[in-house]
Amino acid sequence: MEAHSSVVRVFVRIRPTANFSHDVIECLPDGQTVNIHHRKDSRKPQDKNQLRNHSFRLEGVLQGVSQEELYARVCRQVVLGALDGYNGTVMCFGQTGSGKTYTMTGSTESYKQRGVIPRALQEVFREVDKRTEHVFSVHLSYLEIYNETLVDLLSSLQGSPSPSPRGMAVIEEAGRGVFIRGLSLHPVHNEEEALNLLFEGELNHIIGSHALNRNSSRSHSIFTVHIESRLRTLSDAKYVTSKLNLVDLAGSERLGKTGSEGQMFKEAMYINKSLSFLEQAIRALADRRREHVPFRQTKLTHALKDSLGGNCNTVLVANIYGEAAHIEETLSTLRFASRMKCVRTNPAVNEHRDPAAQIKKLEKDVQMLKEELSIYNTLAKRPSITNEPLSEAQLAEIHSQVQRYLEGNLEEISIVSIRQVQAVFTQFKLAVQKVKAQLCQTYNLVEKDQSANTAAIEEMDSRGSTDDVKAGSFEASHQSLKNNERLESASKSKLKPVQTPEKEEESPESDTASQATQESQRAGNEPVHLDPTPSKAQAFEDFKVGPGSKITRILKENNAVLLERRRVLRQLTEEVNAVKREIDCTTASIQQQQETRGGQGQSLVLEEEPDATSLMKLRELTGLYRQRYEVLRDIKADVNYCQHLVDQCRVHLLSEFENWYEKSFPVPEEERTKEKTLEQGDYNQRPCELLPDDCSSESFHNARYRMLKRRNTPVQKNSSGQRRLPHILPVS
Repeated sequence: MEAHSSVVRVFVRIRPTANFSHDVIECLPDGQTVNIHHRKDSRKPQDKNQLRNHSFRLEGVLQGVSQEELYARVCRQVVLGALDGYNGTVMCFGQTGSGKTYTMTGSTESYKQRGVIPRALQEVFREVDKRTEHVFSVHLSYLEIYNETLVDLLSSLQGSPSPSPRGMAVIEEAGRGVFIRGLSLHPVHNEEEALNLLFEGELNHIIGSHALNRNSSRSHSIFTVHIESRLRTLSDAKYVTSKLNLVDLAGSERLGKTGSEGQMFKEAMYINKSLSFLEQAIRALADRRREHVPFRQTKLTHALKDSLGGNCNTVLVANIYGEAAHIEETLSTLRFASRMKCVRTNPAVNEHRDPAAQIKKLEKDVQMLKEELSIYNTLAKRPSITNEPLSEAQLAEIHSQVQRYLEGNLEEISIVSIRQVQAVFTQFKLAVQKVKAQLCQTYNLVEKDQSANTAAIEEMDSRGSTDDVKAGSFEASHQSLKNNERLESASKSKLKPVQTPEKEEESPESDTASQATQESQRAGNEPVHLDPTPSKAQAFEDFKVGPGSKITRILKENNAVLLERRRVLRQLTEEVNAVKREIDCTTASIQQQQETRGGQGQSLVLEEEPDATSLMKLRELTGLYRQRYEVLRDIKADVNYCQHLVDQCRVHLLSEFENWYEKSFPVPEEERTKEKTLEQGDYNQRPCELLPDDCSSESFHNARYRMLKRRNTPVQKNSSGQRRLPHILPVS
């Protein structure tokens, strides 16, 4: 498919805030335009407090939208294009703390607050299940660029390839584009495996805390989904590949606002440097008069070369604050977004041909042409012609015909096949070379290829003697082939008695297995022998004790774990509320002291001591509140997941009971409808009928729970630091 030019789609997402500056940031009703009314303080008296207006028109302005709506508008089209063979890139750009990581990854504590990456993985595997005419293979990689150093975030997994002795590097090859040498690729087969890799990489991601963001990304990360699609028909040698890059850029920082020092200061310098070079590359791409684009200035721009100006569908999400205090950074982000909108890419389907499948296809075509030629010869009443190479006897016959034709004893040479024509021309060529050599010898002529002609003549003269030898060797080889066939048939006849007892030995095992199956079925169908048919409630109690005892035991254990974690949640909630009340009381006392001191108009030394003590106490309470609140938030997510598994276990128990009851107590068709109505009215009141909110969230919860186990966070301990709670058991 030919490439077609496409512009980069740019969206703006505004972080929700209670102090939104409506007089500074104006979002027009068209949903695509943002106006900035900025008063720029200048040192010149005539320009002081001068009002400047800026207008930016983009693909969309996302204010107050949910994660689901953002994915539908921004990313879904790119993901579906990747499944069709188009490369795709979705990246987030903006100031630190403006919501880039939340947009890309989302919250791991809530299924509804998932970001672009988890939703894209779910979309990919849903489409893979739908497109049954294709065979898909999906691989994942997770790259981090920290202080201009390439890091593989999935290198800690078992089975990952050992890092290259030369280290990781950005490589560019013709026909392959830009790729990272030494970056591990991990095959995945379902959504849960993909989410496990995502959460594993997030655990290894480098973050820090400063004044604007408690969990600030200190590096750029590129999560890549490699997709390969083939038709299920083996005859088709074509297949398509694509790369889906999901980029979370580190936020630009103003050191005066973040207060970064030491190592964080060094990280901020590297982040701002790479982002400034990224902006220079965007400027060069937007200016069509520029011939050189500085992609090799940094690792980030070099790794994103194909995504910025190559064969790719690219989408940018510019994240900004809605507060007036960050208006300078907001203007800088919007200017970058407007430049990015001018960049054009050339997306095209990445089609390839499998050499092995192509060879098979050509062999099949050759065989078909041979069959057609044979049919044509039969209809034309021509003798049957074999397309195999000529034998030694046939070559000798052609040599004799050519000699007789040259001597005048044969009027014409009958042409039967193309191979015969080639052999005849070869004999004529040898004859000409022989005459030429004789002329050179007679008239003492010296030529460059005399030695070659002499060798050809000797070969032609000796052909008569060698034909006999080759014919003898052919007969000997034919005889050896016959001997080999007899040996193979003898060996097969010897193997048959050895294989027969194995089959005879397998039959008693199968009979034993069938007997065990019949006994288990008779054991499971014991209630059939009861004369009166029991009620469904009584049969349900019997089922929980008998065939459903394992599921019932798991359900009871899960309920016990759920109750224990709810108790811990209530205890932590009370502790957090108590700390919050102490903070309120301490804050009120400090305010009262300040008001009293302000009313007196002077500050005494004796009054400073309780004020400093109160401030120290307030600082300790604030730290304790944050710590307890983090644990409380993780416990809430854990309780939600436990509730999900308990509900799933209940549904599984009921479905197994229904199947067992239908097999044990068959009901006539007339009564089945009535019993179904009574059954629904009876069981809708039972607590075990609860269904999970969304069955598609199972993979997300399972992957998140494994992440919590790997991280070994305080979620698995209660507030007093006692023993870890037992793991909840999934239903098998």
